[in-house]
Amino acid sequence: MNNLIESIKFNEAGLVPAIAQDAISKRVLMMAWMNEEAVQQTLETGYAHYYSRSRQTQWKKGESSGNVQKVLDMYLDCDGDTMLLKIEQTGPACHTNRESCFYKQKQDDDWVTIEKPLSD
Repeated sequence: MNNLIESIKFNEAGLVPAIAQDAISKRVLMMAWMNEEAVQQTLETGYAHYYSRSRQTQWKKGESSGNVQKVLDMYLDCDGDTMLLKIEQTGPACHTNRESCFYKQKQDDDWVTIEKPLSD
């Protein structure tokens, strides 16, 4: 497992961007940051763990909401500085209660919301 982590090029803050993609639909659901500990926890548990820059703490996706991400596969890009997690998402991925964090689309000179929150 150490070999896997040693291959990752973390940035100067010790972080690597991680893109979460639905393994079936292929839709990109979110991007978050991982540090070495988050990668280690993800590898050990099979569930996505990230690092919150604003709170400066580790977090398991869905820890409080129940909207967990089961990691089915992990990829490292050609430069070794970005990760892709193919996941099985439980519930919405976005904290705004949407399927994806990418719900705003450029239309002319504005960002237009194209996805409504999921009902509870």
